[in-house]
Amino acid sequence: MFTNDSSSNQGYIQDDSDGQNTKLKVNPPYYVPLVELVPHPETHTAVLDQTYALMKDIGQSPVKLAKEIDGFVFNRIQYAIIAESWRLVNDGVLSPEDVDFVMSTGLGTRYAFMGPFETIHLNAKGLKNYCESYGMGMKRVLSSFGPVPEFSGETMEKIDQAMSQRIPPDPESLNARRQCRDSCLAALTKLKMDMKSDCK
Repeated sequence: MFTNDSSSNQGYIQDDSDGQNTKLKVNPPYYVPLVELVPHPETHTAVLDQTYALMKDIGQSPVKLAKEIDGFVFNRIQYAIIAESWRLVNDGVLSPEDVDFVMSTGLGTRYAFMGPFETIHLNAKGLKNYCESYGMGMKRVLSSFGPVPEFSGETMEKIDQAMSQRIPPDPESLNARRQCRDSCLAALTKLKMDMKSDCK
């Protein structure tokens, strides 16, 4: 079984295909080629391997999860970022616009080319050195994170107002901004394809 659902657990979606279930999480594939392959406990390894090869053949970028996890991987990382971004607005640290600015002009520029582990590996004399140097500081900061936000109430209204002022939530304005987003993603995709393989 295949689905483009981005978070449901495979256990909720059953199929009578002799244990050959596999779950395929697909981001919009035009410019974001990541595909998460999430096996059901009864998924045959050969099915997962064949699906992985198929995705590679059609130009996608698959990753095989070792087991099911709620939300899959992409959304778990994304939700962690959204949650802390929400808390920063809720606590009066930054405006919604400035949170987006920090991500788009700072952290996001690095993460477009390398993940969090490679980033910290390069920011010190290797990953182990980074953890030895900054581990206590990370733990201190992380311990100050608040509870999971409710994603409602005054903070939601504040963020919604900021986003609506920037991009009115009418179809024309939203579609125009989506086209701008897609143009940026297309340019980034082309850049990454044109780069030398050792820099990808």
